[in-house]
Amino acid sequence: MTGERGPRAALREAFPTRGPRAALRASGRGEGSPALGPRAALREAFPVTGPGAEGRDEGPSASGPRTALRLPGPRARRLALGLVAAALLAGCSAGPTEAAPDTPETSAATGAAATPDPSRAPTGRTPDGTLLVADFGSDTVTFVDPGRGGSGKGGAPIASVKVGTAPYGLVVGEDGRAWVATAEGVAVVDTRERTRLGLVPYETESGPVTTGEYRGGGMGIALAPDGKHVYVGVNVPGGDGAVEVIDTATRGVTGTASVGMRPFDVDVSPDGREVYSTDHDSFDVTAVDADSLETRRMEVAPYGTEGGLGSWLKPHYAVVRPEDGKLLLPFEGERLAVLDPRTGEVTIEPMTANTHQHGAALASDGTLLVVGTGPIGSDDEDPSLAVRSPDGEERVVPLDGPHEDVAVSKDGRTAYVTGGFTRDGYWNGITVVDLDDEESEPVRLKAGNRPLGIAIL
Repeated sequence: MTGERGPRAALREAFPTRGPRAALRASGRGEGSPALGPRAALREAFPVTGPGAEGRDEGPSASGPRTALRLPGPRARRLALGLVAAALLAGCSAGPTEAAPDTPETSAATGAAATPDPSRAPTGRTPDGTLLVADFGSDTVTFVDPGRGGSGKGGAPIASVKVGTAPYGLVVGEDGRAWVATAEGVAVVDTRERTRLGLVPYETESGPVTTGEYRGGGMGIALAPDGKHVYVGVNVPGGDGAVEVIDTATRGVTGTASVGMRPFDVDVSPDGREVYSTDHDSFDVTAVDADSLETRRMEVAPYGTEGGLGSWLKPHYAVVRPEDGKLLLPFEGERLAVLDPRTGEVTIEPMTANTHQHGAALASDGTLLVVGTGPIGSDDEDPSLAVRSPDGEERVVPLDGPHEDVAVSKDGRTAYVTGGFTRDGYWNGITVVDLDDEESEPVRLKAGNRPLGIAIL
């Protein structure tokens, strides 16, 4: 944010010649002492101000929904910064953190994969409203009947199509073709006939084809507004990633742009002139000019970047707001980073779910839906779906277990949340949330094998 010092700058000012371990000692909290959770310490050091921040004054500089991170006084700041350093060290060494890329993955899936029932599969073309999910735990995409009126009740998987190893994100064009980012390449699927048409290999070298959270290959994927190009983020383990451009007519890669580490999500500006890669492990968003492929990196780190790869406080998914082209990036159920890609300026609005957040989607009326995967500290709340109206009001719908991504029906009345999750604790299904009826209970619909990306046909 322009004109303000972030947490890293404040840490350097408070401890100009000492590293984080010295800061830990200076705070009076030894490594064996109980530590605040990472977000609790950061909240204490850098409170959010503005509308919706209960019990806190906006301050004279706040206006409307825009808020800022405000530093405390010098003495309190030194103590709080010591606690921040302690929390970050505790998060990286003793507490739960996002695993480093070489950490072995252990399975914690609940229940067997939900396999399709051939007797339910339509004999003709796939009906409108069918759900399509990317089976990260397999090599398929699964077509799912969403049940009566799209409610999830009576629904079930109806067919699967092999696409390639560990599919992650997917996007569907108006022509009915789905583009699926796998570890091997981008698969092209005819969703109406439920067949794979081909596989577009990556030009970026991303290592051997593997599975798991840190596998190389495609992650986020998006389609140009005119449908002529697909943009896929390619993860290169241990290094910067790339956005590759695919011509949808020839099914060939026509260009590559270097972006940040682990491009979790890819989005396109409303006019199609820019592509945005949300770079998880480098705390930034890369804007790519769709014509020249020139790039510029914009840091988006409302909690700072201390902790590096071990930090939980990194960007995951983004959505582009159609009316002004700004990117909305949720963080930890506490802060919504609003990035203006024209200037690189980031403003902060408060959120209320207080849980680690991943997938996001926008309904046609501007309602923002954000998936809460569950707690990363003792002061965090359980998994949820945050439903945020354009004026900033939120309600939080509890979910049973971690989830990853979300899609919303065209009429904005129903949300479909995938249970795959990039980390352990996932389940093989979709949770269906009625957005109109606040009293209704979410419906769990078995579907797929660790489903991540989702689209509504």
